[in-house]
Amino acid sequence: MKFNSASLMAAGLFLAAGHVAGAEWQVWTLAETRHILRSERPANLAPVQLGAARNEWVSFQILIRADTPTSGIRVAAGDLLGAGGVGLRGAEARLYRQHQLRLETGTYRNDAFQPDWYPDPLIPFQHPVTGKELAGARLTAVPFDLPARETHGFWVDLFVPNGTPPGEYRGVYGVTAGTGSVREIPVCLTVWNFTLPPTPTLVTEFGSPSLRDYYRRQSKAGGQAEPSDWAGIEAQCAGMLSEHRFNATPPAAMLSPQPQPDGAFRIPSSQVRALQEFVDRYHVNALQIPHPSTAVKDPVAQRHTLNAWLAAFDQAAQELHRPQVGFYTYLRDEPNTLDDYRYVQTWGRAIREAKSVVKVLVVEQPWTEPGLGGADSAWGDLHGAVDIWCPLFSLHRPASVIQRQALGESIWTYTALCQGPPTPWWHIDFPLLNYRVPAWMAWRDGMNGLLYWGGFSYWNQTPDPWTQAPCYAGNGLPQQGQKGLLYYGEGSLVYPASAVGYDGIVPSIRLKALRDAIEDYEYLAILQRAGKTADAQKIARSLTGSFFQWEKDPAAYETARARLAAMIAGAP
Repeated sequence: MKFNSASLMAAGLFLAAGHVAGAEWQVWTLAETRHILRSERPANLAPVQLGAARNEWVSFQILIRADTPTSGIRVAAGDLLGAGGVGLRGAEARLYRQHQLRLETGTYRNDAFQPDWYPDPLIPFQHPVTGKELAGARLTAVPFDLPARETHGFWVDLFVPNGTPPGEYRGVYGVTAGTGSVREIPVCLTVWNFTLPPTPTLVTEFGSPSLRDYYRRQSKAGGQAEPSDWAGIEAQCAGMLSEHRFNATPPAAMLSPQPQPDGAFRIPSSQVRALQEFVDRYHVNALQIPHPSTAVKDPVAQRHTLNAWLAAFDQAAQELHRPQVGFYTYLRDEPNTLDDYRYVQTWGRAIREAKSVVKVLVVEQPWTEPGLGGADSAWGDLHGAVDIWCPLFSLHRPASVIQRQALGESIWTYTALCQGPPTPWWHIDFPLLNYRVPAWMAWRDGMNGLLYWGGFSYWNQTPDPWTQAPCYAGNGLPQQGQKGLLYYGEGSLVYPASAVGYDGIVPSIRLKALRDAIEDYEYLAILQRAGKTADAQKIARSLTGSFFQWEKDPAAYETARARLAAMIAGAP
């Protein structure tokens, strides 16, 4: 069904009948970073007001609820038209139904938890690669039979292509029921007069979805057989990560130096060309190389071999000819023992002495203090052994950032479980805004990277993440009959797509919030490059005081983002 918005836009006015007294079902919308639980009551329907730059994704939610069962619910995207009829075609919108997961107990330390059905996985209307409608799978997006007195939602993604003229684009989305009744949703998108760069400024290291392990576990358990087209699956995964502005992980062969007869190492030119194609296609800004222990066992005794191995990446970087792409090795994860510190000190200093393009990343804060962060000042520090520091949200200290940056080092940040004082922890049952806030915090304090563990798909402790929320059961005291402490959604930001009709992955609502965060960071970075850092800082600091203090109202971030956009569009 197509919707003609002409009658709704007469004299520039939008009219809607989505929430009518006595109506059998209600429709309303939300364009903020918040998830709507099954128990929540309807709100009045207002026109959807969106703003976006070119080369940016923007989204909104359509929520529905009825007092009696309503069958055959569908959503149709209308064209958004601007001056001269130019616009965004409804057929190019990405539509999803929000799938809900029941949580009876909350994530550890979530004092505000309430038992309910939480939306997280997104069931697409169409195959993400072929564009064909999905049907006949275990879970389908539409038609949807709406139970009585339950709130359910749909997610709409809109992409503004390069070259889209600035201005307002208006149209109507429609929600229909099997009875033939219709609810019309006016949508207005303002396209701002600037373009986001294709390659993000914020560096991300989230790994890659571990689908091979998942399918092997399913096969051993008597479930579905392993897919045959792994190349196609990996391409779909890389494409989805790129669309959400995350770094995709290239095949290992593209970053594997080969020993030469003269003792040197080299990555074959054919692999460098393949890497160049991968970097360009998926807009990659950083590459994690293998751990140097794949080539040497003792970085001191085998220093010559280590240097030769690192030189292969120097040569590859020259051939790649993509100066925006950084190379780094993930040397150690959370070094929390004396042996760990000695390891980092030995390896890190040996690698840095080679003065290679390869930087040393360690998931640790750049300070040590007894009883904090697992580090002990008696171990010494890691100064001189690390190029990229990556402290937990809760272990970030701005003063230490300034000190290390003055020496040419970088600071990233990350989160895991619920460690330290309360920060924007990343779990299904915490506010969705928690996924968006850290990018503002990171830019404010000069941090240029965001890391997360799990490779997007930590489903190891959940037989079926579509029926039981993926979680990490950590060590600790039993909580409400469970073994260990529960962290819902920890290490998991996508879901296996086999349940919805194809092999690969589908996004979560939390992944969408992270995409918005990376785009927010881009707005701030654009202003910084334009010499407007002080003005951008005023806005960022109005939302975030520290990693322990931030504005909790999602609407405030939309307002701040529009202010940043106005500053960018007005910048000389």
